[in-house]
Amino acid sequence: MNLKEEQQFSADRRALMNILEDVDEARRQAEEERNRTLAIIANFTDGLLFFDKNYSLVLFNPQAERFFNVVYKDVVGRSIEELLEFPSLKPLIEILGPKYIKKISRKELALREGLILEVSTISVIRGKEKIGTLVILHDVTREKRIERMKTEFVSIAAHQLRTPLSAIKWTLKMFLTGDLGKITKEQADFLEKAYQSNERMIGLINDLLNVTRIEEGRYLYKPIFVDFEDLVQSVIKPFKEEIKRKKIKFEFKKPSKKPPKVKVDKEKIALVIQNLIDNAIKYTLTGGKITVRLKYTKKQLEFSVQDTGIGISKDQQSRIFTKFFRGAKAIRMETEGSGLGLFIAKNIIEAHGGKIWFESEEGKGSTFSFSLPFKREKELEEFIKGF
Repeated sequence: MNLKEEQQFSADRRALMNILEDVDEARRQAEEERNRTLAIIANFTDGLLFFDKNYSLVLFNPQAERFFNVVYKDVVGRSIEELLEFPSLKPLIEILGPKYIKKISRKELALREGLILEVSTISVIRGKEKIGTLVILHDVTREKRIERMKTEFVSIAAHQLRTPLSAIKWTLKMFLTGDLGKITKEQADFLEKAYQSNERMIGLINDLLNVTRIEEGRYLYKPIFVDFEDLVQSVIKPFKEEIKRKKIKFEFKKPSKKPPKVKVDKEKIALVIQNLIDNAIKYTLTGGKITVRLKYTKKQLEFSVQDTGIGISKDQQSRIFTKFFRGAKAIRMETEGSGLGLFIAKNIIEAHGGKIWFESEEGKGSTFSFSLPFKREKELEEFIKGF
């Protein structure tokens, strides 16, 4: 080997050694990163499960082991269907889906007494390819216990307030009707104001009791077949005086064909209609317009209340069906209100298998709508023939 060849060999050798050193350093860094990631996963306070694209379990962290009382080595590598064999994992797999994992966001899972988990799934994407699904299990037992205690307190307080408020109501009513003797006009005005304030308190108590029933899962309804058009008319009737006072142009648009009766809880659906119309009247300025619409399709009825009122700003629209929320503009215009009406309405409609939604533009008005599915009865079949 001549000098030139030796020099070339030496240079190639150094280059190879540098490459090997770089590879070794990259491997060491990758190992460190992997160990760091595994340490984070191992010490994570949430339970973590990772399924590959074929829905086989490839990761099951220690917190998940504690939640389900199973060992990592017993479950890793198994398909989602095979995991049904483990009794403690069965409730989770039934939520996720027995064959493939559904998209889930914060769904509650009462695993056992004293343990409530919140389940969420996230698709893991690398580039444009889905490589698996991460399941996150967050322990919300303490939050739910506190929430239940608050609900129980509100329920007890509301029930305790109901009796004295009812007594006050009937006493004031007896004064106003003259049963307890003649009173002056000035006295009657003061007593009327006191009566109306007491009525608002009773309304608030009823709203709070409805909310506690919803949260306790006791908000059951008794469905009967009702004529929906007649139900709407009966709810509108008490508002006529207020509509006239505010000089609101009010219109009820109904279908020309007599619709079938709908199976609903009459009292609770009336409460929803009342709430939507009441809100429209409250937040529509004098001389405005309100249109109530009732229409039917082959599968469902749709009810809507459209107004030309103050509307809802875009930044507040996502919170409109949450408890105790009232828009800033609504509070300035109408100081009275609990912020519970739309929360209750949403739960009533969803309990009937329906949907509720709205469209609104600040300063131009709002349209609140809900739909209720038909039950496939003979009466409905006759109605459908007309389409």
